[in-house]
Amino acid sequence: MRFHNLVPVNAVASEDGGGPNGSSASSATNNSISPDDYEDSSLGNGYCLPPPEIRDIVDAPPLPALSFSPHRDKILFLKRRSLPPLSELARPEEKLAGVRIDGKCNCRSRMSYYTGIGIHQLMDDCTLGPEKEINGLPDGAKINFVTWSNDGRHLSFSVRIDEEDGSSSMLRLWVADVETGKARPLFESPDMFLNAVFDNFVWVNNSTLLVCSIPLSRGDPPKKPLVPSSPKIQSNEQKDIIQARTYQDLLKDEYDERLFEYYATSQLVLASLDGTVKLVGSPAIFTSLDPSPDEKYILITSIHRPYSFIVPCGRFPKKVDVWTADGKFVRELCDLPLAEDIPITHNSVRKGMRSINWRADKPSTLVWVEAQDGGDAKVEVSPRDIVYTQPAESLGSEQPAVLHKLDLRYGGISWCDDSLALVYESWYKTRKIRTWVISPGFENVSPRILFDRSSEDVYSDPGSPMLRRTPAGTYVIAKMTKEGDQGTYVLLNGSGATPHGNIPFLDLFDINTGNKERIWESDKEKFYETVVALMSDQSEGELYVDQLKVLTSKESKTENTQYFILSWPGKKACQITNFPHPYPQLSSLKKEMIRYERKDGVQLTATLYLPPDYDPSRDGPLPCLVWSYPGEFKSKDAAGQVRGSPNEFAGIGPTSPLLWLARRFAILSGPTIPIIGEGNEEANDRYVEQLVGSAEAAVEEVIRRGVADPNKIAIGGHSYGAFMTANLLAHAPHLFCCGIARSGAYNRTLTPFGFQNEDRTLWEATPTYVEMSPFMSANKIKKPILLIHGEEDNNSGTLTMQSDRFFNALKGHGALSRLVILPFESHGYSARESVLHVLWETDRWLQKYCVANSSDASANLDPRKDESSTGTVDTDSKSVSAAGGVPEWADDKIDIFHSPCRSLLW
Repeated sequence: MRFHNLVPVNAVASEDGGGPNGSSASSATNNSISPDDYEDSSLGNGYCLPPPEIRDIVDAPPLPALSFSPHRDKILFLKRRSLPPLSELARPEEKLAGVRIDGKCNCRSRMSYYTGIGIHQLMDDCTLGPEKEINGLPDGAKINFVTWSNDGRHLSFSVRIDEEDGSSSMLRLWVADVETGKARPLFESPDMFLNAVFDNFVWVNNSTLLVCSIPLSRGDPPKKPLVPSSPKIQSNEQKDIIQARTYQDLLKDEYDERLFEYYATSQLVLASLDGTVKLVGSPAIFTSLDPSPDEKYILITSIHRPYSFIVPCGRFPKKVDVWTADGKFVRELCDLPLAEDIPITHNSVRKGMRSINWRADKPSTLVWVEAQDGGDAKVEVSPRDIVYTQPAESLGSEQPAVLHKLDLRYGGISWCDDSLALVYESWYKTRKIRTWVISPGFENVSPRILFDRSSEDVYSDPGSPMLRRTPAGTYVIAKMTKEGDQGTYVLLNGSGATPHGNIPFLDLFDINTGNKERIWESDKEKFYETVVALMSDQSEGELYVDQLKVLTSKESKTENTQYFILSWPGKKACQITNFPHPYPQLSSLKKEMIRYERKDGVQLTATLYLPPDYDPSRDGPLPCLVWSYPGEFKSKDAAGQVRGSPNEFAGIGPTSPLLWLARRFAILSGPTIPIIGEGNEEANDRYVEQLVGSAEAAVEEVIRRGVADPNKIAIGGHSYGAFMTANLLAHAPHLFCCGIARSGAYNRTLTPFGFQNEDRTLWEATPTYVEMSPFMSANKIKKPILLIHGEEDNNSGTLTMQSDRFFNALKGHGALSRLVILPFESHGYSARESVLHVLWETDRWLQKYCVANSSDASANLDPRKDESSTGTVDTDSKSVSAAGGVPEWADDKIDIFHSPCRSLLW
């Protein structure tokens, strides 16, 4: 069982966070930086550093990730590194079939890693014993894929080290004895390396691992021919209808196909702790290894030719076989063809067998599902999905048994035993989600619906069943027993959404009667506490309510997450961690969940953060940064529901907008921007209208509260939030003084087969695609806009070209704009140099065009003085003279032509 501390220091792409470290209560004006100050922030290589109050938070040491042993008696503290240097991202990588591969390591490129492993004994009084460090590792070891053996006596993990040329070595498989802490390589041979492009190793039993190794006979990678042997040809002479999203890093030719096979092909090896090594099967591209609960069989998934140039490897032909645990082939379950033709409509799936798994409550029983609509969600059919089950070794003509039939799309099963399992189904278009109760071992017991609700209605969410670990290492529904009661009880763990925020709970639920008893609930006033896992399941047998133990996480607005063990019957809480506050500078920040209303009556929410020691009567209105991300809904009521808790700790990631609390900004984080399409209405057909209406309501609220200066409100977002930002500057310039748009897509005609949750094509909804594209409204953008994009963005739809072309469109209309392209960065930014430069760029933009914005534009910026829902009030824009001179505002002394970050000015 693994869980991460809720302060994801390395989670660069995280957009909502909350904070620590504040500065003194000086005014925003006194805290501003002049362009000359920015000149001194250079790292010396063209990258720049943000102010120390921001940099100190980003460079704070990361907290460890935690992992509990199978018997719940030990905890691993997995030590994490700080932000990696740009040199790590600059290493060569192959972009093949939607996967990025580090050829030197033969694993996914850009992998983070742990720097060390500490083991703590969990004592009987729930305190932690002294740390025992895993020892025997090479200096500078980079650790990945840490896995417990089923008996908890050993750990397995991969190790790589830096070579003299700065690259990483190949991955070796190591094992460690948990009691002694001694680690050693599993293979004695120096030539045995892991292939970690896909699944890489798995414990077959407590003493044996099945390993994907690099074939010893592989040789050197294929060389790209100087002269191609043929043109690149794709054909659709058979007139198939094939629609695909804008995938990136796809195969391009036969050379790419051979290179993909070279890096992805593995030789399976059975390796025992005693040193025994056995090669099994022939080399292939193995993508999944899944032992059966009884350790007798292994479910082996592989992919093979023919490949595709228009979809990633997840849709390549897929073969699923059953092998014995000692490597003998038993039978083929399926060999699925290339799946280029999966419709783009939500809930469309691959034809044939899918979601093939072992039953968690049986020794070796297979379960899978097959679509009855050909995988096409537009086809009306009943049933839509059928769930089948079959023993691993079926008898000759034995047909799979039908376990359950569904009219919506299958969403998984929670197993318990022959008398109880929960089957889930859902349908995106209607947001319907159902939970069925079935008795897998009793054909005469009819399935029945347990819950039937809207996935958008968070207030009605009953919670999810808590799972217990079995001796086989699988997880099944935890059946609970009450003294003197013969009922069938489960524990439902819920987020507890209410109009006042989330209040997590634990309910004792009678599966037969539907009656429930709330046996625990989070504190409502100060803390936010959630149940993480069951801790009283370390041994077989009945689970009694009065002997219940659970692991909880607990936090508050100003206190970072700590972990506790809660024990019944007295619900005594014992704290097991004592992590330091990651950014004490902001420990006294102010946080409030606020509610307000859109003009059409939709209720909206947001989280308002204010700097430490802020006094509105003394400090007055602050410059304000609004950071958000739109979402689609089917109902106004659901869109208006409150999500999140006012008591959650404000976790600040390296690129979080909450960093600007340290710069004396008010931050309006995550104001809801619901795009609603009720009934048969498509939400995006009124995207701009609803977007502007939501933004107006948010701006009106922070102005009404007196915390935001109407002339100094900036808007920002990442990915779809960047798309939002550009649209708001185009269609609601009266609201914001400037914008920051990171890693966005701005021209929807470049994503013609759907984007985000839009599943109509460009040709089916041409007006919507055009109206939603800020690229088409570039001539309307008059407020300063900062565009930032990773040069190697691999996210579907957000090609780097989107920002390049949008900037050219803005430049063509004289818009005050700036484009920063980050070398080697992907959709989120991870290198320390890149992250700090992004923060420098953002702070410079905010200081220059928000804090220093002194224009008397209240009539334009204060929405209370503009009743237009899509106002396009023009303001003076800075433009370049006809002679092509440098604009007067470009006064910071940055070498924009030679900087490694392409900071393009206009």
